[in-house]
Amino acid sequence: MKLINKDTDYAVRALMELSSGGDSYLSVKSISDKQNIPYQFLRRVIAPLIKKGIVKSKEGSEGGLKLALNPAKIKVIDLIKIYHKEFKMSECMFRGKPCCNREGCALRREVIRIERCVTAEFEKMTIKTLLQK
Repeated sequence: MKLINKDTDYAVRALMELSSGGDSYLSVKSISDKQNIPYQFLRRVIAPLIKKGIVKSKEGSEGGLKLALNPAKIKVIDLIKIYHKEFKMSECMFRGKPCCNREGCALRREVIRIERCVTAEFEKMTIKTLLQK
């Protein structure tokens, strides 16, 4: 299972670029060029960020994108959830059906424990903390 897919990776990179832009609007093209992200792919990735109120967009020659939130408020776990929908490593499925051993499975309990640890780490990680690395 991929924890960080391309959508999430590109979103994080775009948000880091927007963070460096301060209060200025940056064009999708300039973000695309600086972060080496395909332009059309970036446009698609940005749309949910605008919808969720993480990014503001403005049309016209003076337009572009800028952050709507403080980088310290943008958690990586929230971005993962936007692009993955549900973050679960413990889906015990076999041929499209739940495993009959789910309830008593020692392995599943350990995977759930690890899932909680991973989620807690991503909860602490923000765009601001990534910029400081």
